[in-house]
Amino acid sequence: MKALTLISAFLGGAIVGCGAALLFAPEKGEDVRTKLLSILKKKGIKISDKEVDALVAELAGAED
Repeated sequence: MKALTLISAFLGGAIVGCGAALLFAPEKGEDVRTKLLSILKKKGIKISDKEVDALVAELAGAED
């Protein structure tokens, strides 16, 4: 019975965590990429969509 309680607690925590992440996420990834591309273009930096995606992936990997 103890293992069932542990699994239930884990699943409940995962569900609450996912819900909180969805509620508190600042913006969708696509919106962030669009804003990033716009800011870079205003600064005179020419960059392609693929390069923006690579930059976002690199920054996301740096957080781990």
